[in-house]
Amino acid sequence: MQETENDILKRVRKIEIKTRGLSNEIFAGKYHTAFRGRGMSFSEVREYRAGDDVRDIDWNVTARSRKPHIKVYEEERELTMMLLIDVSASRMFGSTDRLKKNIITEIAAVLAFSASQNNDKVGCIFFSDRIEKFIPPKKGRSHILMIIRELIGFRPASSATKLSEPVRFLTNVNKKRCTTFILSDFMDDASDRTALEDALKIAGSKHDLVGIRVCDPREAELPNVGIVELRDAESGRKVWVDTSSRAVRDHYAASWRALSERIDSTLRHYRIDTACVSTDGDYVAELMKLFKQR
Repeated sequence: MQETENDILKRVRKIEIKTRGLSNEIFAGKYHTAFRGRGMSFSEVREYRAGDDVRDIDWNVTARSRKPHIKVYEEERELTMMLLIDVSASRMFGSTDRLKKNIITEIAAVLAFSASQNNDKVGCIFFSDRIEKFIPPKKGRSHILMIIRELIGFRPASSATKLSEPVRFLTNVNKKRCTTFILSDFMDDASDRTALEDALKIAGSKHDLVGIRVCDPREAELPNVGIVELRDAESGRKVWVDTSSRAVRDHYAASWRALSERIDSTLRHYRIDTACVSTDGDYVAELMKLFKQR
Protein backbone atom coordinates (compact mmCIF):
# COMPACT_ATOMS: atom_id res chain seq x y z
CA MET A 1 0.00 0.00 0.00
CA GLN A 2 2.85 2.35 0.89
CA GLU A 3 4.51 1.68 -2.46
CA THR A 4 1.31 2.58 -4.30
CA GLU A 5 1.10 5.79 -2.27
CA ASN A 6 4.68 6.66 -3.20
CA ASP A 7 3.95 6.00 -6.87
CA ILE A 8 0.99 8.38 -6.71
CA LEU A 9 3.07 11.09 -5.05
CA LYS A 10 5.79 10.72 -7.70
CA ARG A 11 3.20 11.10 -10.46
CA VAL A 12 1.72 14.15 -8.73
CA ARG A 13 5.17 15.75 -8.68
CA LYS A 14 5.82 14.84 -12.32
CA ILE A 15 2.49 16.33 -13.42
CA GLU A 16 3.12 19.46 -11.32
CA ILE A 17 6.49 20.06 -12.96
CA LYS A 18 5.09 19.62 -16.48
CA THR A 19 1.78 21.44 -16.14
CA ARG A 20 2.95 24.25 -13.89
CA GLY A 21 5.64 25.07 -16.44
CA LEU A 22 3.05 25.18 -19.21
CA SER A 23 0.78 27.31 -17.07
CA ASN A 24 3.52 29.81 -16.19
CA GLU A 25 4.95 30.13 -19.69
CA ILE A 26 1.88 29.90 -21.89
CA PHE A 27 -1.51 30.05 -20.22
CA ALA A 28 -1.38 32.47 -17.31
CA GLY A 29 -1.73 35.62 -19.42
CA LYS A 30 -4.16 34.01 -21.87
CA TYR A 31 -6.33 32.74 -19.03
CA HIS A 32 -6.38 36.17 -17.42
CA THR A 33 -7.73 37.84 -20.55
CA ALA A 34 -9.99 35.00 -21.75
CA PHE A 35 -12.03 34.64 -18.58
CA ARG A 36 -13.46 37.75 -17.02
CA GLY A 37 -14.40 38.42 -13.42
CA ARG A 38 -17.64 37.09 -11.98
CA GLY A 39 -19.44 40.42 -12.34
CA MET A 40 -19.39 44.15 -11.68
CA SER A 41 -19.19 45.64 -8.20
CA PHE A 42 -20.27 49.16 -7.18
CA SER A 43 -17.34 51.58 -6.94
CA GLU A 44 -18.64 55.18 -6.55
CA VAL A 45 -21.20 57.81 -7.56
CA ARG A 46 -20.15 60.77 -9.68
CA GLU A 47 -21.79 63.49 -11.76
CA TYR A 48 -23.17 62.52 -15.13
CA ARG A 49 -20.95 63.28 -18.14
CA ALA A 50 -21.85 63.38 -21.82
CA GLY A 51 -21.70 59.89 -23.22
CA ASP A 52 -22.46 58.08 -19.94
CA ASP A 53 -25.08 55.34 -20.01
CA VAL A 54 -28.35 56.79 -18.73
CA ARG A 55 -29.22 53.35 -17.34
CA ASP A 56 -26.55 53.91 -14.67
CA ILE A 57 -28.16 57.09 -13.31
CA ASP A 58 -28.60 57.02 -9.52
CA TRP A 59 -32.01 58.64 -9.21
CA ASN A 60 -31.87 59.03 -5.42
CA VAL A 61 -28.62 61.03 -5.49
CA THR A 62 -29.84 62.93 -8.57
CA ALA A 63 -33.02 63.94 -6.74
CA ARG A 64 -31.14 65.12 -3.64
CA SER A 65 -28.42 67.05 -5.48
CA ARG A 66 -30.66 68.20 -8.33
CA LYS A 67 -27.84 67.25 -10.68
CA PRO A 68 -27.69 63.98 -12.61
CA HIS A 69 -25.32 61.43 -11.02
CA ILE A 70 -24.43 57.93 -12.16
CA LYS A 71 -23.22 54.80 -10.41
CA VAL A 72 -19.73 53.65 -11.40
CA TYR A 73 -18.92 49.96 -11.40
CA GLU A 74 -15.68 48.04 -11.73
CA GLU A 75 -15.05 44.47 -12.71
CA GLU A 76 -14.38 41.96 -9.97
CA ARG A 77 -11.21 40.25 -11.18
CA GLU A 78 -11.15 37.40 -8.69
CA LEU A 79 -12.69 34.29 -10.21
CA THR A 80 -13.82 30.97 -8.94
CA MET A 81 -12.97 28.12 -11.29
CA MET A 82 -14.91 24.88 -11.09
CA LEU A 83 -13.65 21.72 -12.78
CA LEU A 84 -16.36 19.18 -13.58
CA ILE A 85 -14.37 16.00 -14.14
CA ASP A 86 -15.70 12.80 -15.68
CA VAL A 87 -14.46 9.78 -13.69
CA SER A 88 -16.63 7.18 -15.44
CA ALA A 89 -15.13 3.96 -16.84
CA SER A 90 -14.81 5.26 -20.42
CA ARG A 91 -11.98 7.59 -19.31
CA MET A 92 -9.76 4.50 -18.90
CA PHE A 93 -9.66 3.92 -22.67
CA GLY A 94 -6.73 4.80 -24.87
CA SER A 95 -5.28 3.29 -28.04
CA THR A 96 -2.15 5.48 -27.90
CA ASP A 97 0.41 5.69 -25.12
CA ARG A 98 -1.99 7.87 -23.10
CA LEU A 99 -5.41 7.14 -21.63
CA LYS A 100 -8.18 9.71 -21.73
CA LYS A 101 -7.76 9.86 -17.95
CA ASN A 102 -4.14 11.02 -18.36
CA ILE A 103 -5.16 13.84 -20.72
CA ILE A 104 -8.00 14.95 -18.42
CA THR A 105 -5.65 14.99 -15.44
CA GLU A 106 -3.01 17.09 -17.20
CA ILE A 107 -5.52 19.58 -18.62
CA ALA A 108 -7.18 19.95 -15.22
CA ALA A 109 -3.77 20.60 -13.65
CA VAL A 110 -2.86 23.22 -16.28
CA LEU A 111 -6.16 25.04 -15.79
CA ALA A 112 -5.87 24.89 -12.00
CA PHE A 113 -2.32 26.32 -12.00
CA SER A 114 -3.42 29.02 -14.48
CA ALA A 115 -6.20 30.00 -12.10
CA SER A 116 -3.74 30.00 -9.21
CA GLN A 117 -1.50 32.43 -11.14
CA ASN A 118 -4.51 34.73 -11.24
CA ASN A 119 -5.08 34.26 -7.48
CA ASP A 120 -8.41 32.51 -8.14
CA LYS A 121 -10.12 29.77 -6.20
CA VAL A 122 -10.36 26.30 -7.73
CA GLY A 123 -12.95 23.64 -6.91
CA CYS A 124 -13.79 20.20 -8.34
CA ILE A 125 -16.79 18.01 -8.94
CA PHE A 126 -15.96 14.40 -9.81
CA PHE A 127 -18.88 12.69 -11.50
CA SER A 128 -20.03 9.45 -13.11
CA ASP A 129 -23.80 8.95 -13.22
CA ARG A 130 -23.78 10.54 -9.77
CA ILE A 131 -21.70 13.05 -7.81
CA GLU A 132 -18.66 11.05 -6.76
CA LYS A 133 -16.78 13.79 -4.89
CA PHE A 134 -17.06 17.52 -4.29
CA ILE A 135 -13.95 19.57 -3.47
CA PRO A 136 -14.99 23.11 -2.44
CA PRO A 137 -13.12 26.01 -4.07
CA LYS A 138 -9.95 27.18 -2.33
CA LYS A 139 -6.72 28.94 -3.21
CA GLY A 140 -3.14 27.78 -2.99
CA ARG A 141 -0.60 25.31 -4.32
CA SER A 142 -1.28 22.67 -1.68
CA HIS A 143 -4.96 22.69 -2.63
CA ILE A 144 -4.15 22.19 -6.32
CA LEU A 145 -1.73 19.36 -5.51
CA MET A 146 -4.48 17.69 -3.48
CA ILE A 147 -6.79 17.92 -6.50
CA ILE A 148 -4.14 16.37 -8.77
CA ARG A 149 -3.58 13.59 -6.25
CA GLU A 150 -7.30 12.85 -6.21
CA LEU A 151 -7.41 12.86 -10.01
CA ILE A 152 -4.69 10.22 -10.14
CA GLY A 153 -5.83 7.90 -7.37
CA PHE A 154 -9.61 8.37 -7.22
CA ARG A 155 -11.76 5.26 -7.64
CA PRO A 156 -15.41 6.00 -8.52
CA ALA A 157 -18.33 4.03 -7.12
CA SER A 158 -20.05 3.85 -10.52
CA SER A 159 -18.83 3.21 -14.06
CA ALA A 160 -21.64 4.97 -15.96
CA THR A 161 -22.04 8.61 -17.08
CA LYS A 162 -24.83 11.12 -16.59
CA LEU A 163 -23.73 14.64 -17.48
CA SER A 164 -26.84 16.31 -16.14
CA GLU A 165 -25.87 15.39 -12.56
CA PRO A 166 -22.73 17.55 -12.18
CA VAL A 167 -24.25 20.48 -14.10
CA ARG A 168 -27.31 20.45 -11.84
CA PHE A 169 -25.09 20.08 -8.74
CA LEU A 170 -22.99 23.05 -9.89
CA THR A 171 -26.07 25.28 -10.00
CA ASN A 172 -27.11 24.22 -6.51
CA VAL A 173 -23.71 24.49 -4.84
CA ASN A 174 -22.34 27.67 -6.51
CA LYS A 175 -24.63 30.65 -6.10
CA LYS A 176 -22.08 33.17 -7.40
CA ARG A 177 -20.98 33.21 -11.02
CA CYS A 178 -17.93 31.07 -11.78
CA THR A 179 -15.94 29.83 -14.76
CA THR A 180 -16.66 26.12 -15.21
CA PHE A 181 -14.77 23.60 -17.33
CA ILE A 182 -16.49 20.30 -18.12
CA LEU A 183 -13.76 17.73 -18.81
CA SER A 184 -15.33 14.63 -20.33
CA ASP A 185 -15.67 12.48 -23.43
CA PHE A 186 -19.35 13.54 -23.31
CA MET A 187 -20.47 9.97 -24.02
CA ASP A 188 -23.39 9.73 -21.64
CA ASP A 189 -26.69 7.90 -21.49
CA ALA A 190 -28.91 9.06 -24.40
CA SER A 191 -31.92 8.96 -22.06
CA ASP A 192 -30.29 11.79 -20.08
CA ARG A 193 -30.44 14.20 -23.03
CA THR A 194 -33.50 16.20 -21.95
CA ALA A 195 -32.29 16.47 -18.35
CA LEU A 196 -28.85 17.60 -19.58
CA GLU A 197 -30.31 20.30 -21.84
CA ASP A 198 -32.46 21.61 -18.98
CA ALA A 199 -29.44 21.65 -16.65
CA LEU A 200 -27.23 23.42 -19.23
CA LYS A 201 -29.89 26.06 -19.84
CA ILE A 202 -30.10 26.93 -16.14
CA ALA A 203 -26.35 26.69 -15.42
CA GLY A 204 -25.46 28.65 -18.57
CA SER A 205 -27.54 31.61 -17.41
CA LYS A 206 -25.55 31.79 -14.16
CA HIS A 207 -22.06 30.56 -15.01
CA ASP A 208 -19.48 30.71 -17.79
CA LEU A 209 -19.45 27.12 -19.11
CA VAL A 210 -16.63 25.70 -21.22
CA GLY A 211 -16.52 22.15 -22.60
CA ILE A 212 -13.30 20.20 -23.07
CA ARG A 213 -14.05 16.99 -24.91
CA VAL A 214 -11.39 14.29 -24.71
CA CYS A 215 -11.55 11.43 -27.21
CA ASP A 216 -9.40 8.69 -28.75
CA PRO A 217 -8.87 8.11 -32.50
CA ARG A 218 -9.91 4.47 -32.19
CA GLU A 219 -13.37 5.59 -31.06
CA ALA A 220 -14.00 7.18 -34.45
CA GLU A 221 -13.24 4.17 -36.64
CA LEU A 222 -12.59 0.44 -36.38
CA PRO A 223 -9.41 -1.13 -37.76
CA ASN A 224 -9.64 -4.14 -40.06
CA VAL A 225 -8.48 -6.88 -37.65
CA GLY A 226 -11.04 -9.61 -38.24
CA ILE A 227 -13.61 -10.83 -35.73
CA VAL A 228 -13.15 -9.24 -32.29
CA GLU A 229 -15.11 -8.98 -29.07
CA LEU A 230 -15.89 -5.43 -28.01
CA ARG A 231 -16.92 -4.48 -24.49
CA ASP A 232 -18.69 -1.33 -23.34
CA ALA A 233 -16.64 -0.13 -20.38
CA GLU A 234 -19.61 1.53 -18.69
CA SER A 235 -22.41 -0.99 -19.18
CA GLY A 236 -20.25 -4.12 -19.38
CA ARG A 237 -22.14 -5.28 -22.48
CA LYS A 238 -20.10 -7.40 -24.90
CA VAL A 239 -20.60 -7.95 -28.61
CA TRP A 240 -18.71 -9.81 -31.35
CA VAL A 241 -17.92 -7.66 -34.39
CA ASP A 242 -16.56 -8.62 -37.80
CA THR A 243 -14.21 -5.71 -38.46
CA SER A 244 -13.18 -7.18 -41.81
CA SER A 245 -16.61 -6.14 -43.13
CA ARG A 246 -16.48 -2.75 -44.84
CA ALA A 247 -20.19 -2.25 -44.14
CA VAL A 248 -19.64 -2.85 -40.42
CA ARG A 249 -16.74 -0.38 -40.28
CA ASP A 250 -18.71 2.24 -42.22
CA HIS A 251 -21.73 1.81 -39.94
CA TYR A 252 -19.52 2.20 -36.86
CA ALA A 253 -17.89 5.38 -38.26
CA ALA A 254 -21.29 6.84 -39.21
CA SER A 255 -22.63 6.15 -35.70
CA TRP A 256 -19.65 7.94 -34.19
CA ARG A 257 -20.11 10.96 -36.46
CA ALA A 258 -23.79 11.14 -35.50
CA LEU A 259 -22.91 11.02 -31.81
CA SER A 260 -20.26 13.70 -32.22
CA GLU A 261 -22.64 15.94 -34.13
CA ARG A 262 -25.27 15.56 -31.40
CA ILE A 263 -22.74 16.55 -28.74
CA ASP A 264 -21.44 19.52 -30.76
CA SER A 265 -24.96 20.67 -31.61
CA THR A 266 -26.03 20.62 -27.96
CA LEU A 267 -22.99 22.60 -26.82
CA ARG A 268 -23.37 25.13 -29.66
CA HIS A 269 -27.07 25.58 -28.89
CA TYR A 270 -26.25 26.66 -25.33
CA ARG A 271 -23.30 28.79 -26.53
CA ILE A 272 -20.72 26.70 -24.70
CA ASP A 273 -17.21 27.23 -26.06
CA THR A 274 -15.59 23.86 -26.66
CA ALA A 275 -12.16 22.38 -27.29
CA CYS A 276 -11.80 18.86 -28.68
CA VAL A 277 -8.65 17.04 -27.58
CA SER A 278 -7.47 13.65 -28.86
CA THR A 279 -5.18 11.28 -26.96
CA ASP A 280 -2.82 11.37 -29.95
CA GLY A 281 -2.99 15.16 -30.31
CA ASP A 282 -1.56 18.28 -28.70
CA TYR A 283 -3.84 19.58 -25.96
CA VAL A 284 -1.69 22.70 -25.58
CA ALA A 285 -2.56 23.82 -29.12
CA GLU A 286 -6.26 23.13 -28.56
CA LEU A 287 -6.35 25.08 -25.30
CA MET A 288 -4.52 28.00 -26.89
CA LYS A 289 -7.06 28.01 -29.71
CA LEU A 290 -9.90 27.96 -27.14
CA PHE A 291 -8.42 30.88 -25.20
CA LYS A 292 -7.88 32.95 -28.34
CA GLN A 293 -11.45 32.57 -29.59
CA ARG A 294 -12.91 33.99 -26.39
